[in-house]
Amino acid sequence: MDANRKLVATLAHSALYQRYEKAFAETIGLPLTLRPLETWQLPFNGQRHENAFCALIATKSSACCACLQLQAQLTQAALAAPATSTCAYGLCETAVPVKLGPQTIGFLQTGQVLRQKPTEAAYQRVVQAGGRLGIDLGGVLARQAYFATPVARPARLAAVTDMLAIFAGHLALQANQLAIQTANVEPPVITRARQFIQEHYREDLSLGVVSGSVNISLFYFCKQFRKSTGSSFTEFVTRTRIEAAKNLLLNPHLRVSEIAYDIGFHSLTHFNRAFKKCQGQSPSAYRSQLPVLG
Repeated sequence: MDANRKLVATLAHSALYQRYEKAFAETIGLPLTLRPLETWQLPFNGQRHENAFCALIATKSSACCACLQLQAQLTQAALAAPATSTCAYGLCETAVPVKLGPQTIGFLQTGQVLRQKPTEAAYQRVVQAGGRLGIDLGGVLARQAYFATPVARPARLAAVTDMLAIFAGHLALQANQLAIQTANVEPPVITRARQFIQEHYREDLSLGVVSGSVNISLFYFCKQFRKSTGSSFTEFVTRTRIEAAKNLLLNPHLRVSEIAYDIGFHSLTHFNRAFKKCQGQSPSAYRSQLPVLG
């Protein structure tokens, strides 16, 4: 987990955000999430006021894949300013960037709404879109869920976006304060060492190589690294590689062995053992639970 992802997680668990999310959900009636810049999870799955139709779609792997692709598109569109994207079923989501200085570190996101009142003709198009993915959306539950979808006219959607943009400004101030506190706690050499590991984890990394990259003695580096990160150098490098592996496992065209060697492991057995220790399951078992990306 990099520094920005940690920062967003801290903000998401803060009393400020928790109070706002509850008030937003109860007042506006829509789900709200604060998510990091990159994620391969459906943002509202299991959340308060999650759209019942979207929850139903999320149980279908092929449709889930389409939803994740929408999230990737929305991420790119909202990097600099608020943006709204619409899925194949006509529901839209809005993302507002949360910044640390000029850099976007995450998004406030809401949506799962229609911009117009659902009609029978629109529903039949939804059924056809599902059929192209091999999904039957013509049943009673899907129909009821679709017609119960909230409607947000352009003016209301714009007002909600403005509300989130204002709150994003408050979160940016809090993020800046947290970043300053973190910088004061972690020695600059450890920050540079972590960055070096992130950029070179595919290579053969040793204590000597990394301590040399920041020009400090091996003994001092060892002591400061564990104190700052809470883990040994070897554990930190392994976790960094495993996080990279989790993203690569989303690609069904890559073999597990290819992924292992690509991220710096010299043995498939070692990779399997390390992955299971970090994730509690083998890479293959982890992959089997992911949506299939074509």
